[in-house]
Amino acid sequence: MNQFLLGRALSIWSSKEIENKVTDQLSKLGDMTEGFSQFDASTFKKRCEVACGWLSENGRDAVYLHPGDNLFYFTGLKWSASERMVAGVLTRSGELFYISPAFEIDTLKDYWQLPGEIFAWEEHEHPGKCLKAALKANDLSSGKILVDPLTPLFMFDLINEGLGEDWQVSSSTALVDQTRGRKSKEEIDLIRRSHQMTAAVIEAAKNILTPGISTTEVTAFINQAHRAVGADSSYFCIVLFGVATSFPHGVKDPQILKQRDWVLIDTGCRLHGYHSDITRTFAFGEPTDEQRSAWEVEKRAQIAGMAAAKPGVACSSPDDAARASLESDGFGPGYQLPGLPHRTGHGCGLAIHEAPYLVKGNEQPMEPGMVFSCEPMLVVPDKFGVRLEDHFYVTEDGAEWLTRPAPSIDQLFEDGTF
Repeated sequence: MNQFLLGRALSIWSSKEIENKVTDQLSKLGDMTEGFSQFDASTFKKRCEVACGWLSENGRDAVYLHPGDNLFYFTGLKWSASERMVAGVLTRSGELFYISPAFEIDTLKDYWQLPGEIFAWEEHEHPGKCLKAALKANDLSSGKILVDPLTPLFMFDLINEGLGEDWQVSSSTALVDQTRGRKSKEEIDLIRRSHQMTAAVIEAAKNILTPGISTTEVTAFINQAHRAVGADSSYFCIVLFGVATSFPHGVKDPQILKQRDWVLIDTGCRLHGYHSDITRTFAFGEPTDEQRSAWEVEKRAQIAGMAAAKPGVACSSPDDAARASLESDGFGPGYQLPGLPHRTGHGCGLAIHEAPYLVKGNEQPMEPGMVFSCEPMLVVPDKFGVRLEDHFYVTEDGAEWLTRPAPSIDQLFEDGTF
């Protein structure tokens, strides 16, 4: 454990007992990222080739990639979006070029993975017209261009203004979903390891719990613990005690832990861009009969959702199965409370929530390589909420957990999970 991080962590704890537990748990965590490296240029080149094939098959001439997950996925370029147009553009013929403010050219070259021609615009010039000139320089004077769905509306307007009537502009959502939605083995390996990292962190967080500890202190520990296992920090962190667990994404005020409180921890990190997202809900101290019963109801719903997942079935199937399980236990139906107030799951990868979604009415077929959360939360208003969240990926003949479900309310993870 980095001694600087340890010293920084120990400065915030409200009691010596909590401080001692934090010291002990952080000392047991070590870097879990060894052997997992970032993708190299060959991976991004192959992804561009797949995208070019999709463009040709679907009669599209080019795709505009805005700074964010899609630009990174296809080109490896990490760039923060701003009010200035910076983009990668991939043509059907396989050409990759960039649009950039003139003063950013050298910085862009320092960050890129796949080199390409840069078409620059000065601060007083219209970046959309620069894009049109760049396309013309690549033998595309008119046609059909797809625009990254992460592109802000004001930038979409600039693109339309610059390209004019010669170009038909539409969203690249279908391209993105077809490519990013089906993960490679290497991507799944990164997602699995990021989940193993978070599982170790959540287990450690459980071990620091002490009567009187605040949700703020637990959140701070989880951030430090994620750093200890090799992440930059938590990508997000929700910690809730007692009645606050009945609010799926939390409340604004911190809570103080008491015996037999419900505890909900929902957190994740990133490993080379790929997310983890795990939730565990359990009782602090000896669970009551009501707590054990509610926990088992939630566990049955989660297992039912996962059991419905296999290639070829609709993405709505796990949601339908989880709700049917809850209804058989007397909850719901539908979104009615007490019951499940939200969808059963979401895709996960470079974005923590991405398509496809496990939600009623989504008839998109599951395909091998898709990664999903399974988290059909049980909410009893004004009393408690129980969410158990793990991720799975679709295989050729079924589905496999990335982190296996909690064995019981007393044991958060199976032995050997991390």
